[in-house]
Amino acid sequence: MLVAVYDTKPYDRASLEPGAAGLPIEWRFLEFRLSAESAAAARGAKAVCAFVNDRIDRPCIEALAGEGVGHVALRCTGFNHVDLEAARAVGIRVTRVPGYSPYAVAEHAIALLLTLNRRTHRAFNRVRELNFSLSGLEGVDLHAKTAGIIGTGRIGRIAAQILRGFGMRLLAYDPFPDTAWAAAQGIEFVTLDQVLIASDVVSLHVPLTPETHHLIRSETLARMKRGAILINVSRGALVDTAAVIDALKTGQLGGVGLDVYEEEEGIFFEDLSGQILADDELARLLTFPNVLITAHQAFLTREALADIARTTLANLAAFAEGRPCLEGTGLSEAHGREP
Repeated sequence: MLVAVYDTKPYDRASLEPGAAGLPIEWRFLEFRLSAESAAAARGAKAVCAFVNDRIDRPCIEALAGEGVGHVALRCTGFNHVDLEAARAVGIRVTRVPGYSPYAVAEHAIALLLTLNRRTHRAFNRVRELNFSLSGLEGVDLHAKTAGIIGTGRIGRIAAQILRGFGMRLLAYDPFPDTAWAAAQGIEFVTLDQVLIASDVVSLHVPLTPETHHLIRSETLARMKRGAILINVSRGALVDTAAVIDALKTGQLGGVGLDVYEEEEGIFFEDLSGQILADDELARLLTFPNVLITAHQAFLTREALADIARTTLANLAAFAEGRPCLEGTGLSEAHGREP
């Protein structure tokens, strides 16, 4: 079975090709993104493999169906960029990777926090220019401070446990709190408002849904402790960028660490050095010394890439052999039932 892999990066090939040995899969690696305009590049393929910033809307789904594609295998967790209703209508199977190394993402969130707090990114640049001054590099002890975790799935729990190891007080908000886990870890479930009001650090670990879109906005930022640090390694649109910029300008936010951005499509994962950045809000964020942005790299560990490849390959092989997809990975079937 021929599979067209869109938005291919070197690490994608390095993880997918070895794992496919012995499977009924042939590859067509494409460096550009999947969209209605690029769907024709899948001609002859029975499946496509797509990533988080591909635009798999109704026109794209219909174009893929017209090329004979029957399976869209997402090598990511999020699927808000896929029109599942359109996929059901044309009978295209959509699968995803519901989970991979949660340690990769949780540890990256902590890396952002530590870098922001101790200004290590600024110190690194100074020392390379032989500037050994310590002025402006003052941080705070995380010990005895309060961290707020919004969302306590696997990643949120691991992030909470790491921060607990620093001796921080942990507050958590989740619509479905696991009080037994919290009690065992010394973590307190409270309301969202209580997390925002009391926390020196707020870390987001929730999926993007209509309810969580712009969860962090002017109203919620105003309720946060003045000078708090905000960390987002989940989905870019959880955060209203314009509101965050205003909060940084007034000092309401003391620092922001982002691995995701609400308008990252066409920017993140690309080398734009030497070009003019057309996104004014991202350009403004990059001017703040207390903002640290990484380009959606929290997942990028050898362990996570191996997990992603393993699940993706298993679903592609199942489709090629006429078997059901892995339990918990299916999003769209012709009969319209989701897991």
